Order: sequence, then structure tokens, then C-alpha cells
Amino acid sequence: MKTRFLSSLLLFLIAFGGFAAPRPRGAEAEIRAALDSTAAGWNRGDLALYLACYTPDAKEMGPNGPRGGVEVIENTMRNGFWKTGRPLQQLRYDHVTVRMLGKGNALVNGQFILRGGGRPDRTGWFTTVWEKTREGWRMIFDHS
Repeated sequence: MKTRFLSSLLLFLIAFGGFAAPRPRGAEAEIRAALDSTAAGWNRGDLALYLACYTPDAKEMGPNGPRGGVEVIENTMRNGFWKTGRPLQQLRYDHVTVRMLGKGNALVNGQFILRGGGRPDRTGWFTTVWEKTREGWRMIFDHS
């Protein structure tokens, strides 16, 4: 009886264990944590923490094409979302996918959601390219 129960339990776990969402591991988990740190910095009004995930020579997609250096990205933030010295809404990410492009690069897509501050929600989609550096995973390109 005990053997039959354990066999049934094992079959159940094998059959239904695959339905649980897999937890990201390794590089994907590190990239997701780094991306989450940008939202944490944003939500605390810490622009330096938000920008810490960019390499110094990172590029962003501007209205006239790619432009860059992290200082350009910082100016974009200061002249846009951070006009008052801090963002007016809270940031979160949804629908994030990480696609590894070898061991040292990744393509990350998702949706950003800005909410609160007595303003209508603002959402949009982003694509970022990440590179493994000595400091960890960092964005080298941001198309938001």
C-alpha cells in the first residue's frame, strides 16, 4: 500500500510538476535583478541607481536615431520624466523576456508601466541589449 501511494505521488509530481513556471537562473536571473534595480532607483527618486545599469558608452534610440553615452541618457531623463528632480510616477516592468545571445550578451524586451502621481498611467514597450561586464550585466543599448 505504501509503495503504491509513493508511486502514485511520484507520477503526480512528474506529471504536474512541469506546469510550474520555471524560475530564471544564472545570467537571466542576474539581468532581471539588474533591470529591477532600475525600477527601484526610479521609484526612490535615485537617478544614479536608475542609470547604474548602463555602460558609460550606452546608446539610446532618439527621435533622429541612436545617440549616446550615459550622460546623454541622463539628460533625456532630467529633461523629461525627471523635470522636477524626481519622477512623478512609479515604474514597474511587465511581460519581460530575456533572450541570451551567447554567453556575454542578451536581448531584453518588455513593457514599462508608469502609474500614480495623480496622472493617467503611461505604458510603452522597450528593447534593451545587455552585455556582461566586470561590474555585472549592463545595458549597452536602450530602445524605449
